[in-house]
Amino acid sequence: MAGSRLTMQEDVAVQRDHVGSLAKGLAVVEILSRAPGGLRLTEVAELAGLTRAGARRLLLTLVAEGYAEQRERRFVLSAKLLSVARSYIGEASVWSYATPILRGVSEALGESCSAAVLDGEDVVYVARAAGRRIVSVQLAVGARLPAYCTSMGRVLLSGLDAAELAGFLEKASIGTNTPNTVTDRQALAGLVAEAGRAGYAIVDQELEIGLRSIAVPVRDRAGRICAAVNVSTQAARFSCDEMHGTILPLLKQAAALIEDFLALQ
Repeated sequence: MAGSRLTMQEDVAVQRDHVGSLAKGLAVVEILSRAPGGLRLTEVAELAGLTRAGARRLLLTLVAEGYAEQRERRFVLSAKLLSVARSYIGEASVWSYATPILRGVSEALGESCSAAVLDGEDVVYVARAAGRRIVSVQLAVGARLPAYCTSMGRVLLSGLDAAELAGFLEKASIGTNTPNTVTDRQALAGLVAEAGRAGYAIVDQELEIGLRSIAVPVRDRAGRICAAVNVSTQAARFSCDEMHGTILPLLKQAAALIEDFLALQ
């Protein structure tokens, strides 16, 4: 019974501290954000489930505070809200922002989800959410792996131009990690090109037997590949086809969210 009373007390505290008018105002901001051309008072009231009078008070408050503008009979969000968002983003590291996104993918799959950038012949991990299941390769932020035999590496290499990729393959230290490792430099060039065309790369037990991974690119404002995100898993848990069908859509969503952040920087 004590646990039930505590839960009730917490519920009462939440209700007491909840500011209903602020919640309604935020709902109106979200509604306006989905209508770049603006909305009429009656449309906002209907979408927000408010009376006309209630919607009018909230809209006029947003206008008075500079977060919205009234253009004839339509209300639109102003640039002030974007300035607030930019201020927040300017103080946040992209990888601090990305880590919860990676964690969401990891929790959905029970697998590790990571982000990396290219540095010389290696990929360097810049963010990581460890999965519930154990894989033999234990990695942390700052860890390095060879680019030629990893999914993130091939995605990152696909962002190089032909001359840069040729220079990389000519100089890179390429060795056999497992019987599956592709070491032929021409074949590797083909796999990198395929990753570029497909928009993702799957590496099947080339770094370590029993380990598979899939990666997608993250692009900056100019459309250049600046990072990659991946999910790594044991081969017994996901076939390559299953990775394509189940993991790839989640990775693409995660990359898109990170790119949204980068677009505002």
